[in-house]
Amino acid sequence: MTAITGLVVTGCGSSTSLSGPDHGSTTAPDHDAMPGMADMPTGDGLTTDASGFHFAGATSSLAAGQPASFQFRILGADGKPVTAFELDQTKLMHFYLIRSDLTGFQHIHATMSTDGTWTAPLAPAQPGTYRAYASFITKDPSGKAVALVLSQLVTVPGTAIVMPLPAASPTTQVDGYTVTLSGDQIMAGTEHPLTATVSKDGQPVTDLQPYLDTYAHLTAFHDNDLAFAHLHPHGTVNGDHGGPTLSFEAMLPKSGNWRLFLQFQTAGVLHTAAVTLSVR
Repeated sequence: MTAITGLVVTGCGSSTSLSGPDHGSTTAPDHDAMPGMADMPTGDGLTTDASGFHFAGATSSLAAGQPASFQFRILGADGKPVTAFELDQTKLMHFYLIRSDLTGFQHIHATMSTDGTWTAPLAPAQPGTYRAYASFITKDPSGKAVALVLSQLVTVPGTAIVMPLPAASPTTQVDGYTVTLSGDQIMAGTEHPLTATVSKDGQPVTDLQPYLDTYAHLTAFHDNDLAFAHLHPHGTVNGDHGGPTLSFEAMLPKSGNWRLFLQFQTAGVLHTAAVTLSVR
């Protein structure tokens, strides 16, 4: 496999969420996909409404530098809160927050109360404009399963310090691990294999633990408009024996730069690496 061109990789910390400038209709899964994997959500995540469902955030503003609980509901075509959801990678709801300069990434597994209100506990966010995403699977009035990602803009008041994308590099150091991406040049709107290789101290890492029924979770956001994409993992889970290579099917719908967030777990710790990928 040839090396990917126009690739930027930077380490982004070692927890389920990162904040501030420190810089996802369902059918049966593919035969070689991770267990429990559904097809990718429809749409690019840049709207509050799709397929008769509406993302209703309780607020459009968060206080700077303080932990917060972001609450929202998914409303059906009748305007009532949806309370029936299906598991997607072991969770009923995947919530994401990211700033307009592609920093401040958070991936939270929100919890729902009986009235259909979801709560996502957020780490402190730095000033700027963000987009909040809800990725879920539910059923339409006909009973057909629908996988969607909906979002809304969220503002954190204050003076934002905009962070430019780092210089291109095919590898990164994150929490002592080296992550290297390889694959053919990705063309917009077409599927391409993408491989991430994890090593530590020059040795292949083979003790990755399952995270969300996979050995790695990979989401992407477009540099220009924050369009959302979830990259499909391949392979099977076999206890705490994942790695060193992680394979994905990449289908990014637009050309330009995409910021990819790769999450993998070792010894009970979740690591997050950020990758800027050029798509033609």
